[in-house]
Amino acid sequence: MDSLYPAIKHIHLTFIALSVLFFIVRFALHLKQSPIMDKKFVKVAPHVIDTLLVLSGLTLCFIIKQYPFQDVWLTEKIGALLAYIFLATIALKANRNKLFKIFAALGAIAWIVYAGKVAMLKQAIILS
Repeated sequence: MDSLYPAIKHIHLTFIALSVLFFIVRFALHLKQSPIMDKKFVKVAPHVIDTLLVLSGLTLCFIIKQYPFQDVWLTEKIGALLAYIFLATIALKANRNKLFKIFAALGAIAWIVYAGKVAMLKQAIILS
């Protein structure tokens, strides 16, 4: 199973990039109030991408034998991921002004960058 690690890690990183890129595109379309936001693909794709992202992440956990709530860095990474999801949802769905939504989107991006840093270092920063 360890021989699959590089391939699954690459898949995981690809889904992270797709997820963030798709969020940024959807956010720009949302700000422009584009009718593209009503397309079925735009509504379904994020769920498919994020599901595959989580599954690839869980697979990596099993391969490296490190698990959330057991390994602090992984717990912190999941917390950052939840903060990203929360702020991205606010940026796309909250009934607020554009400036508020822009700050929510920037916060979401900041949390995902933070999750990446924690993942690269494999060391908790906030919970340590």
